[in-house]
Amino acid sequence: MADPSSPRVAVYIDFDNIVMSNYDRTFRPEGREAWRRDNARAHVMGSASVVGGKLKQAEVDLGAILDYGSSFGPVVLSRAYADWSVPANASYYAQLTDRAIDLTQLFQSSSGKNGADIRLSVDVVEDLFRLPDVTHVVIVAGDSDYVALAQRARRLGRTVIGVGVGGSTGAALIKACDVFTLYEDLPGLLDDEIDDEDDDEEESAPAAATASRAAAPVAATTTGTGIAREDIASSTGDAADGDGGRAATPRMSKAAASKLLVRAMQLVAEKDDEEWLTPSEVKTQMLRLNSAFRERSLGYESFGDFLTSRQGLVEIKPKTQPNERRLKLRPHTRGE
Repeated sequence: MADPSSPRVAVYIDFDNIVMSNYDRTFRPEGREAWRRDNARAHVMGSASVVGGKLKQAEVDLGAILDYGSSFGPVVLSRAYADWSVPANASYYAQLTDRAIDLTQLFQSSSGKNGADIRLSVDVVEDLFRLPDVTHVVIVAGDSDYVALAQRARRLGRTVIGVGVGGSTGAALIKACDVFTLYEDLPGLLDDEIDDEDDDEEESAPAAATASRAAAPVAATTTGTGIAREDIASSTGDAADGDGGRAATPRMSKAAASKLLVRAMQLVAEKDDEEWLTPSEVKTQMLRLNSAFRERSLGYESFGDFLTSRQGLVEIKPKTQPNERRLKLRPHTRGE
């Protein structure tokens, strides 16, 4: 059972607002309101059309948003509000389902508005009375209409975190939140591939062969956490043969574990504004991001052994006293 005194986070996403605002920010040199001018909502992201390509370029990383929310505590509720019949929104199906985000359908009225601000605000206030253990509310939007919601949530004793797009967020909303972060400044946003020189080179040939039989391939698409789907494959083959074909526990690759480590350290460092971090807080954040992480399944006796194997990514400060190990990301890993 969860500790009732521990932080618990609820995330609410005005999806149309954040997608539209990020599109306009990405193509702002072309003029204001690029989304409306291109009629982007009617196009499928990544399609052969010019606008489809632009939608892909301005894709919102929902995983980065949820991961940022998890840096304040476990995310116990996440909802996104939009008209999901719109092709541009439906293009996010994989990201939304991979992160188990609840979808609230809002059809547009004759005025062209979907009323997301009203519905989201009503749901937040209802949830705060229904779920008194929720301590943090993350509002992902830039609309100043959410100022009253932020103020009400703070009066109810909750910490309000805002996420909005630069150039599209009202100053009043920023001031109404306890913490506000621009979407484009989120840690680990759309991570590049991490070059982990310590990765699978030390695996023996028999172990590598066993892993290749155990891991079933899946499509190489991004989950939204900076970790590709093929990095976390369902174990089949030998494990399934003796269990009636039932899928075994998902297996995480060493490459995925490296990416998870870097993302977790970025989030903890950003939240606590600390350079040197403790192993315990890093592992806690890793498990919040992906509960499938187990250092023993990767071949390490302890989390400390796992960290030691990743010294190409992480600098470890020598201990001066027991239980005083500290670590930080190396400059090239932080993108410096």
